[in-house]
Amino acid sequence: MPATKARRGPLFKKPPFNKSTLNKSTFKDARPKARSTAPQLNKVAIALSLGALSLTGCSAGPATGAAAVSPATGAAHSAADSTSSAATQAAHPAAKATAPVAAAPKPAVPSAPKPATGTAGAPAAPGADAAPARAAAPIAPAAGAQAAAAPVPTAVTAPVAAQAAVAATGDGSQAATARGWGAVVAGDEFSKAGAPDSTKWSVFKGSGHAGNGVRSPQAWSVANGVATVSGDSAGTTGGMSAKFAQQKYGKWETRMRTNARDPEYHPVLILWPNNNTSPNCAEIDYAEGSTNTAQIKFFLHYACGGSNFQTTAAKTIDTTQWHNYAVEWTPAGITGYIDGVKTFSDTNPAHLPSVGMHQTLQLDWFPDGSATKPSQMQVDWVRVYK
Repeated sequence: MPATKARRGPLFKKPPFNKSTLNKSTFKDARPKARSTAPQLNKVAIALSLGALSLTGCSAGPATGAAAVSPATGAAHSAADSTSSAATQAAHPAAKATAPVAAAPKPAVPSAPKPATGTAGAPAAPGADAAPARAAAPIAPAAGAQAAAAPVPTAVTAPVAAQAAVAATGDGSQAATARGWGAVVAGDEFSKAGAPDSTKWSVFKGSGHAGNGVRSPQAWSVANGVATVSGDSAGTTGGMSAKFAQQKYGKWETRMRTNARDPEYHPVLILWPNNNTSPNCAEIDYAEGSTNTAQIKFFLHYACGGSNFQTTAAKTIDTTQWHNYAVEWTPAGITGYIDGVKTFSDTNPAHLPSVGMHQTLQLDWFPDGSATKPSQMQVDWVRVYK
């Protein structure tokens, strides 16, 4: 997205908060898959524990901008038809890869209470695995069809003592660990192979950002503990919004990478208003790519138009590597983190959202007249904290 980021339009908001009509997309439940490493078992335990907790609705409060204000005006996300609003990694010794993406380790999950069965809950205690690493099957980069999940061998349980040793090397620095956020209360570890879990996500189906291309459910696939969304050479891509943690205030952290520094396909991690409704057109883009492929940006939208409608910050980073992107939203303001380091802060009360918010994941297409190359965004996990 350009440095002067325009106000998101038709994808979500009716005049002056234009939104397109959202249609329900139906997804079959994905098969549970066994994991061969203890860190992977930890991830499954987290996913199981997530269902023990119920989810709430969220809204945001104002914040003071430490980042520069962009004077840009209205760019739109075209409507993604879904049942919910349409805006928009825990240590793995095994190599995880999609077609052009190099494998990378996943971070350790913060210690937490013993997990319970369900869709939301606390993460498992960190662990290491003495079992051999299992490589992930490659995922084709085309967006038009959903990748089939590779057969998964039966998981091997490593001794608890052995698990503790590798867990410390983990999955990269996390804001949740550095800031002591405690137990995970909701999210997705992507432990079910196939389509995204329909009990957790509404997958977009319809026009792409600003009417460019389309968003297709088939652009998404889940395998080997990672969700992949692919964009093809014709602009067919994908997005989805969370049914969990539709809450006021909280902390969100997502482990994400791309297969390339792509000027046309931009990865976006968004907190979007529940029910697509916000009097001040609230939107928190806590990681968003742009045409400057050496950077990732943070945008806080707090007005529906005018020259001052957002605060923003940029961080030089290689998005093809796994990084942990986080946002903390409290009554005192909004703070952004990358790999546990603060990169954004706005504590102006007038800038805070006034409605509940929830997570969306999007790979948006911004054609620039040049040939579009197939591209991918991968998400290892999404975790929500109080």
